[in-house]
Amino acid sequence: MEKEILNVRLTGFEGPLDLLLHLIEKNEIDIYDIPITDLTDRYMEYIESHSMDSISEFILMAATLLEIKSKMLLPLPQKEEASIDPRQELIEKLIEYKRFK
Repeated sequence: MEKEILNVRLTGFEGPLDLLLHLIEKNEIDIYDIPITDLTDRYMEYIESHSMDSISEFILMAATLLEIKSKMLLPLPQKEEASIDPRQELIEKLIEYKRFK
């Protein structure tokens, strides 16, 4: 049995990282210091304003952005004061995606 691969292309975007990278470049955002609240709002506006049949990857990225946003809003316990920036994993993925694109 062959698996079918579903490639979602959203008005010129090949996936959620492509859309995020576009929003970062369009708004001249420093990829190492992403204002997650603004980026999340813009991302959500974009996917809400476009009708899409299959948007699971984009919804997953929206959920990831909201999770990062909530982590940044909550105070850190004193043990975790020097913890890693919640945006770090996303930054690394975006840089890697940009390099290959």
